[in-house]
Amino acid sequence: MTLTLPMVLIAVVGVFLASFVDAIAGGGGIVSLPTYLLAGLPMHMALGTNKVSASLGSIASTGRFLKNGYVTWSLALPAVVLALTGSALGTRLQLLIDEKYLQLLLLIVLPVVAFVVLRQRSFPEEPGEIDPKKQAAVVLAAALVIGSYDGFYGPGTGTFLLLIFTRWGKMDVRTAGGNVKVVNLASGLSSMVTAMLHGQVFWQLGLIATAASFAGHFVGAGLAIRNGSRIVRPVVLVVLVLLAVKVLSGLL
Repeated sequence: MTLTLPMVLIAVVGVFLASFVDAIAGGGGIVSLPTYLLAGLPMHMALGTNKVSASLGSIASTGRFLKNGYVTWSLALPAVVLALTGSALGTRLQLLIDEKYLQLLLLIVLPVVAFVVLRQRSFPEEPGEIDPKKQAAVVLAAALVIGSYDGFYGPGTGTFLLLIFTRWGKMDVRTAGGNVKVVNLASGLSSMVTAMLHGQVFWQLGLIATAASFAGHFVGAGLAIRNGSRIVRPVVLVVLVLLAVKVLSGLL
C-alpha cells in the first residue's frame, strides 16, 4: 500500500480528535477506526494500524494520570496481566470471526450501558465503600473480559472499563481513569503486537498518526484530571451515541 497526502491528513485530524475523547472517557476507537477506513485501509489492517496510534499515543494520558497518583498498583498490575492475555486471544479471534456477531451483541449491551450512565447524575468524585476482595474481583474480571473485546474489536473499551470501575468497583472518577489507562494501554499493546505478527499494520501511516494521538491524549488527560465528572459524564454520553450510530450503520 502506498502512503498519500490525503491519507495522512485524514488520519492526523481524525486520530487527534479520537485520542482527545479517549483520554477523557475512553471510546476513541469509535472515531479512529472509521478514520483509517476512510483513509483507504482494509478492515483488518485498519484495526491493526489503529492499535499502533491508539496504544502508543495513550502513553501520554497514562503518564499524566500516573504522575498525579491516580493508579492503584495492587489492582492495576494483575489487571494488566489479564488484559494482555485477553487482548492477545481477542485479536487472534478477530482474524477468524465476522465482526457482525460482535455488533449484534453491542446492540444489546449499549442500551444497558446508556441506562446506567443516565441513572447516575455524575461520576463519583470520592471512592465508595467496598470490600477489597470484591473490588479486586470486579477489576480483574473486567480487565480480562473487556481486554478480550479490545483485542477483538476495540471501540468503547475505555468507556466500558470506566463505567465498571466507578459503578461496581466503587472508584472515584480520577482513580478509575488512571487504572483504565494502564489496563487499556496493556491490552492495546498486546493487540498491536499480535496484529503486527500477522502483517496487519500499515506502519508509515500508523507512526505518523501516533504523533497526533500523543497530542490528543496529553490535552484530554489534563482536562479530565482538572474537571473530573463535569467533563467525563457528557463525553461518555457522546461516546455511547457515536458507538450506537456506528454499530447500526455497520449492520445496515
